[in-house]
Amino acid sequence: MSSYPPSVPPQSSAQQASQPTGLRQRLADLRGPAVPPRPLDARALAALAANPGCGRRALLDGAGVDKTVLAEALGSPAPFGQSQFAIVRGNSFEAKVKSDGGAELLRLVHAHLDPGGEAPGPDARVPDLSAAGPEGRAARTALALREATAAGAWTLLDHPMLALEVAGTPAYLEPDAVVVHPDGRWTVVEIKSFPMIDGAADAAKVGAAARQAAVYVLALEKTAGKLPGARAGHTVLLVCPKDFSNLPTASPVDVRRERAVTRRQLERLTRVEELAAALPAGLGFGPERSAEERAAAVAAVEAAYAPECLAACELAFHCREKARAADEVTALGRSVRGELGALTTVEGALAAAAGPGAGEDPTAAALYRAALLRAEALEPVG
Repeated sequence: MSSYPPSVPPQSSAQQASQPTGLRQRLADLRGPAVPPRPLDARALAALAANPGCGRRALLDGAGVDKTVLAEALGSPAPFGQSQFAIVRGNSFEAKVKSDGGAELLRLVHAHLDPGGEAPGPDARVPDLSAAGPEGRAARTALALREATAAGAWTLLDHPMLALEVAGTPAYLEPDAVVVHPDGRWTVVEIKSFPMIDGAADAAKVGAAARQAAVYVLALEKTAGKLPGARAGHTVLLVCPKDFSNLPTASPVDVRRERAVTRRQLERLTRVEELAAALPAGLGFGPERSAEERAAAVAAVEAAYAPECLAACELAFHCREKARAADEVTALGRSVRGELGALTTVEGALAAAAGPGAGEDPTAAALYRAALLRAEALEPVG
């Protein structure tokens, strides 16, 4: 997703209309009656898919709660978001890539993804996608995709609006660009401001971009399935500055694995109504409530903290503090948690390593054996 500020308004009538009246009222009560819901975006969906066991995030995102405001009220604000300098730099680079009717962007798509096809010319189409509200923009985007596919011409959709249903509610997504090829293929384009040095970019940043792009591909597939001759490509184009310049370069990224994982995880997400029904009556996250009431509401929803949450969730610092206070091994990472099996606390793991009373637990026996080997290795010579 680009560094442009989100153009989706904070309230979506279609999102509310798709929910039963009782659930809609319940979610409004949870976030505060006068607070409009915060819309989901591709970054949030990618984070949800990466940690589907976290009921806390699923409920807060499903109810449209502003987690940044909630984290501040809980006394654990997260330093989230890009710096103003990075936003300005990103906007400037994206404007450069899309200048001149997107000629350079279309050239990159043709060179990397369709070199054997007809090259885009000056008659490439850039339709106007403006409309009222996210529902209107999503409908206008769907119409533009249909017209471009039928025309069989190179078409650049600048900041289109896509809709994807998640846990019973629609999420409106805004990729940087979607390019329609003359053969009816649709390609997602992600424009990032981090550099691509010697043809390679930072692996972690590329992975995050691929997970976001996979969400856009899933949304495009829903639309493409309704149009004959259209198909959403599983290879997206990542456009970044070349080396240390401001010149654009690109690299194709196959997101089939990320798409499959994201789709499976989104399908497994606990439905919002189930999470809301399990929350005790009288609790909520709205700004009209005290910090103690909000903390009690957050504590009533089960979380699944992992260190990876620090890069993806505004409540990560609060959840980390609680996980550490409860001595949970999840605070050390998912891999450690998986290795320790039935040992769910740090104290329990240390106790198993300190004494031979492991019983028949192979994990405890292995910890004790490892502790003995460590002590032997650290023992002074002679």
